[in-house]
Amino acid sequence: MELLDQTVDDSVFTQHESEVRSYCRSWPTVFTRASGSWMTDTTGREYLDFFAGAGSLNYGHNNPIMKAALLDYISDDGITHGLDMATVAKGKFIEAFTQKILAPRGLDYKIQFPGPTGTNAVEAALKLARKVTGRESIISFTNAFHGMTLGSLSVTGNSMKRAGAGIPLVHATPMPFDNYFGGVTEDFGWFERVLDDSGSGLNRPAAVIVETVQGEGGVNVARMEWLRALSELCERRDILLIVDDVQMGCGRTGEFFSFEEAGIKPDIVTLSKSISGYGLPLALTLFKPELDVWTPGEHNGTFRGNNPAFVTGTKTIEHFWSDDSLTKQVHAKGEQINTAFTELAERYEGISTRGRGMVRGLVFEESATASKVCASAFGAGLLAETSGPSDEVVKLLPALTISTEDLGRGLQIISDSVKEVIG
Repeated sequence: MELLDQTVDDSVFTQHESEVRSYCRSWPTVFTRASGSWMTDTTGREYLDFFAGAGSLNYGHNNPIMKAALLDYISDDGITHGLDMATVAKGKFIEAFTQKILAPRGLDYKIQFPGPTGTNAVEAALKLARKVTGRESIISFTNAFHGMTLGSLSVTGNSMKRAGAGIPLVHATPMPFDNYFGGVTEDFGWFERVLDDSGSGLNRPAAVIVETVQGEGGVNVARMEWLRALSELCERRDILLIVDDVQMGCGRTGEFFSFEEAGIKPDIVTLSKSISGYGLPLALTLFKPELDVWTPGEHNGTFRGNNPAFVTGTKTIEHFWSDDSLTKQVHAKGEQINTAFTELAERYEGISTRGRGMVRGLVFEESATASKVCASAFGAGLLAETSGPSDEVVKLLPALTISTEDLGRGLQIISDSVKEVIG
């Protein structure tokens, strides 16, 4: 039985939806179904998805394991909306997360459910850091992206997104991300100097917030030694370190947390996107127990108790994170992408590649080329997006569970599209 009429007049979007919409402009079709790494539009055409809900669908669309658990929970009249009430679904998620994610990694974090999105997790992290330290200033990095609400936007680098705030974004200071100066200047030179210089005008910060890989910023990858040096600097200066793992966590770089390879233990970590495993809204702010200075209700939100997301999130952890098999697959598939992109970079001038695990970027010196490649790929049945300050990077975020065959098929489409655009 059809659950939804499979036709719709696409003028309903152009006439009634806000001009703020974006992805639908790059992919001008109406989607109706999705399974695994494939999406289908109302004409029946299938598209290979290398976007994965901007990293919210690390395990693919409608993963059957999570879907079965979700359907059982709903049919049994399980709690849907629970605020921060104690429920069985939330309790099982906390147990799975602490036992299978935190404990094996030697991480001792309290778990806060701040609201359903990544920016909610970041806002909570910034507020907590300021409350704990009594300081206002936050250090962020060039080309960072942390969210679209005012606090998160204040530590975001993109000028277009910042301009949308409509008011001054204060109490945040950007510093150069790793390799911002192309190796000419040591990145920490400026940061350490202004911390020590009483004439620098930099207020002593409450926290530093960083992405280990800047996805929206252009797939900029921080070196492990840079991350370790940053962590050590924060520890020496009594500055809290916040790692924003909203897009790069949940296995995107291979390990569950993107900072694991660096061997650091941040004071605060933000997670969202794929933590529910199914694309259902859920976010976590994790922090060391001694930082848990909240008073009851001091930071809350109506939809922080999304119990169906707890159900699918628990199933995700139990199925994919009880051993290291997925991590090994991510590293192998990441190398498959890297090999294909390296070949393109060697074949054509003005192209380079960078990334970690299964977040990879194809970088074009002529920035407009990236959008043309994505448009060509869409015409061939592949969904991929651009990123970077000038949209100069074709960014791939395929599902971690994609088959090697489908991954190879999509990479061939990218290769063909580059050839079509560049010649």
